[in-house]
Amino acid sequence: MNLNLSTLALSELDCDLLVLPVFDAEIGEPSARSKALITVDALLDGALLEAAAQEKFNARAESSFVLHTLGKLKARRVLLLGLGDSAHFDPEVLRMAAGKAAKIAAKSNASSIALALADLPIDVSLRAAAEGLLLGHYAFKNYKTGKAAQAPSLASAALLLPDGMSVTDELEAVLQQAILVADSVNFARQLVNTPAQDMTPTILAERAQDMAKATGLAIEVLDKPEIEKLGMGMFLAVAKGSSQAPKLIHVTWTPEGEAAKAPALALVGKGITFDAGGLSLKPSEGMVWMKTDMAGGAAVLGAMRAVAHIKPPFPVHAWIGACENMPGCSAYKLGDVLTSHAGKTVEIHNTDAEGRLVLGDVLSLAAEQKPALLVDLATLTGAIGTALGLYNTGLFASDDEAAQAVLDAAGEAGESTWRMPLDVRLRGEIDSPVADLKNSGERYGGSITAALFLKEFVEKTPWVHLDIAGTARSKSERGYLDVGASGAGVRTLIELVRQRAAKQGE
Repeated sequence: MNLNLSTLALSELDCDLLVLPVFDAEIGEPSARSKALITVDALLDGALLEAAAQEKFNARAESSFVLHTLGKLKARRVLLLGLGDSAHFDPEVLRMAAGKAAKIAAKSNASSIALALADLPIDVSLRAAAEGLLLGHYAFKNYKTGKAAQAPSLASAALLLPDGMSVTDELEAVLQQAILVADSVNFARQLVNTPAQDMTPTILAERAQDMAKATGLAIEVLDKPEIEKLGMGMFLAVAKGSSQAPKLIHVTWTPEGEAAKAPALALVGKGITFDAGGLSLKPSEGMVWMKTDMAGGAAVLGAMRAVAHIKPPFPVHAWIGACENMPGCSAYKLGDVLTSHAGKTVEIHNTDAEGRLVLGDVLSLAAEQKPALLVDLATLTGAIGTALGLYNTGLFASDDEAAQAVLDAAGEAGESTWRMPLDVRLRGEIDSPVADLKNSGERYGGSITAALFLKEFVEKTPWVHLDIAGTARSKSERGYLDVGASGAGVRTLIELVRQRAAKQGE
C-alpha cells in the first residue's frame, strides 16, 4: 500500500473511502467538532451527523459508522471512527482505529482511502495513523486459494494534514519512521504466522540471513556441532526430540569508528518454531497454535530490520536460539540433569518448560559480551496471560533503571506493558535436591519463577525479560490485529533503540 501526505481540500478528495476519526464529544456538542467533520457534514447537507445519530453512533473507541455520499462528494463513502473521550486519549486508540479503517476498506473492495488526521499534536497523530493503516492492511493469505487468496485491494492511502499545514521534511521523516516500524512488525508477523512445516529452525535462519543481506547487517548461524562446542546443554536437550537441527542465530549491527566500541544493546529471542511440549505433551487445543512459540525470536529479527535503518551510535546484538520441542525417541526426559553454558546444572521437572532452558543458555552467552542492557522476549508462560490478560506484556527486570528504559519505550510505542515482581521469596521453588536448579516451580506465580530462572543466567548484566505469551497472538480481529500473530514487542524494541540513540546524541 502506498502511503503519502496530502494537503488537498476535503471536497477535492477523489477516493473510495474518506475516514474521519472523531471524539465522542463531537457527536453531541457542535462546539467540539473538528473542522474536518463540520466541512464534510456541510458538503453532505447535514446527512452525515443525522444518519450517525439515527444509527446511535456515539464515537466510543473502536466504534465505526459508514455513509455512502451518493455523488455529493468525490469520496464515495465516509467512515466515522470513534476515538472515545479526548480528555483520556491515547495514541494507541487512533492506531487501532486506523487499523480498523484499513480492514473496512479491504472488505469493501476500496482501492483508495484518505484519513483526516485528528486535532492532536500532528507528529503524534501522523505516527499513530500511519502505523495503524499499515498494520491493519496486513493479512496472512499464503495458504488460501481462489478468491480468498487475493491480497487486500487497498492500493493507496492519503493522510490529510489540517488546513493551513504544509508537508515538511520533519513530517516526511515521521511518516517514513512509521512505515519502517509497521513494515518491521509485519515482517515479524509473517514469520510467526507461517506454519511450522515451512518455518523450521533452518528456514528461520535462512529468513534471518535474507533480511541481514538486504539490510547490510552481519549474521552468523551456528549449527549443532558449534552449539555443542559452546557447551549449551540445555538448548541441545530441548532439540533432541526433533529431526530438525537446532540453529543459533546471531545478527549484529556495528557502527563505524569509535562508536563501535560503545557499550552494546543485546536482544535475545525465544525461537521455538514448534512446541509440542516434549514428553510433557500439550493437549491438542493448546498445541495447535504452537507455531507461534518463536514470536520472541521473530520480534528480535523484526527489530533488527529497523535497527539497520536507524543506524544507532552503538552496537546491537541479536541472538535467537531456534529449535523444535518434540517427543521423539531421543527426547530429553523428566529427571534428566542438564549442564548449561554457564556451568550450572538443571534438573528437568517439566519438558514443556523448555523456553527458559533455551533462553538460559543464550542469555548467558549474550551476557559474556557485557552489554549495557540485555533484553529478552519470549512466549514463556501461560501464567502471564492469567495474570495480565491478553493485551498486556509482562516485564521483569534486574534493576529499576533497566525496567524504566523499556517501560518508557513501550509506552511511547503504544504497547501496553506491566512490570511484574521478581519476588525472591519464590526463588526456593526452583531449587533442586540433585542439581543447582530445576526448570519448573509450583503452580502459583509461574511467570515469576520462570523469570527468576532466567535471572540465574545473566549474572550482573542489566536485564529485562518481556513475557509476551499473552500478547504475541490475537484470538480475534480487532483494530489493526488479525487472528494470529500480533508482532508484539517489535515496536517497543525499535523505540528503545531510538530513545537510546537520541540520548547518546544529546
